[in-house]
Amino acid sequence: MTAPRERVRLGLLAVGTVLLGLLAAGCATGRADDRPPSVPADAGALRSFYEQRITWNECDDGFECGRLQVPLDYADPAGDTITLAVIRKPAADRKRRIGSLLLNPGGPGGSGVRFGLVSGEILTERLRARYDVVGFDPRGVGESTAIRCAPEVGTGTFGPEVNPRRRVRATAGDLADQLKRFGAGCQARSGKLLAHVSTVEAARDMDVLRGVLGDAKLNYLGISYGTYLGAVYAERFPGRVGRLVLDAAVDPRAWPTSAAITQARGFEVALDSFLADCARRAGCPLGTDAKAARRRVAGLLERIDRRPLPGKGAQVVDKETAVQLIGGALYSEHAWPLIRTAFQRALRGDGEGLLELGGGSVGGGDDNFAEAMAAIVCLDGPPAQTSARQVEARLPAFRQAAPVFGEMMAWAELRCAYWPVAPVDTPRAIHASGAAPILVVGAVRDPATPYAWAQGLAGQLSSGVLLTYDGDGHGAYDKRGSACVNDAVDTYLIDGRPPLKGAWCR
Repeated sequence: MTAPRERVRLGLLAVGTVLLGLLAAGCATGRADDRPPSVPADAGALRSFYEQRITWNECDDGFECGRLQVPLDYADPAGDTITLAVIRKPAADRKRRIGSLLLNPGGPGGSGVRFGLVSGEILTERLRARYDVVGFDPRGVGESTAIRCAPEVGTGTFGPEVNPRRRVRATAGDLADQLKRFGAGCQARSGKLLAHVSTVEAARDMDVLRGVLGDAKLNYLGISYGTYLGAVYAERFPGRVGRLVLDAAVDPRAWPTSAAITQARGFEVALDSFLADCARRAGCPLGTDAKAARRRVAGLLERIDRRPLPGKGAQVVDKETAVQLIGGALYSEHAWPLIRTAFQRALRGDGEGLLELGGGSVGGGDDNFAEAMAAIVCLDGPPAQTSARQVEARLPAFRQAAPVFGEMMAWAELRCAYWPVAPVDTPRAIHASGAAPILVVGAVRDPATPYAWAQGLAGQLSSGVLLTYDGDGHGAYDKRGSACVNDAVDTYLIDGRPPLKGAWCR
């Protein structure tokens, strides 16, 4: 849940940069949607937002791009507005079109526009034939009205970029100052937006988009954090739930304050699965015994901690970077060959293979993923820890639970301690009473959203149906993956029939 699906991050997102100018300019002419909006009877002061028409411009290989206007503050719909970037690929079979299928790739902070652009790599052909596939950047993200932070303050996956080795040696005051500077920089550049990028507000945006697209009910595929967004939508608009698939599910009772140690354990489970697979293969660089392979990984990381590996050009790979890159690659079983190669090269003293797990460099590219993640997470719940000393006190428990990933995840608990905007929500159970059946999908060895979370979400939702995938990776639905999972999800989205209770796929 610390990133969008890794198969996208490992290269597919690169094509999304084509859209940066197209979303703003489009073609010379555009067309308004010819389907009437679906305006809820209780729209009230929001009626004008539901009644707006998106002007669609052809933007890339059959896609259409447009923009949606929503209130900055739903408590003041007559006040300032913001815009959301939207992309769609019309259904291939127009005569049998069901409606729109909205997508969210996770994060929070993942670009739904970019995810929509590469959706053909993930969604099956029969699903794309029946639905207009719609991606959108949530408020604060990407090409929508976006969170921006001070450029001089570096950002990593969890906010301010602080090396754990320095963290241990730094005083609590040093860390507090850096976190405060980061938050202050975000507030200075983002202004009022910083207080209005919560998941609750994103769910309300999603309902406006549903209505503007002309759909009476929401059909939706959310992955990772996107499952939380979908669950919040169902909680607020249970009567407008159509067919919701929540894949790689988040347990709302854990989001976001109780997630770190559970996620750390999840990454360890995923690493063990990779190591067991590697040990069964001829030429595994870590040997033929999975337990010995884990010890060899630990030894490699300790050597990197003492002496970072050279990468491409002037780049180096320190321990924190190596752990983040390995963890990110574990999001997808398709990346396992790359991980094997990365370990092989790292054991020879070459860090470039590790860098290639993240696209060839250290850093997150030119989007605002890290800034948006920090802003959304910190609005959605109170800080898990409020001082560096509290984190240091918990480090032994994290290291014991997750020897490789524990330290990285422990420090993530500090990210909201000095955030300048108070949270607007708190972890809680979500029931969405009265909603139509909602399909929750969980992989047994998911690194970022442990299987127990899928069980928890399905059990909370009054109409939740759990589909279990006995497999690896973050997110189970993928046309290149399990035919069992794909068939079950497609049948639900196309015919409205969820799997039977206790359904299990391999």
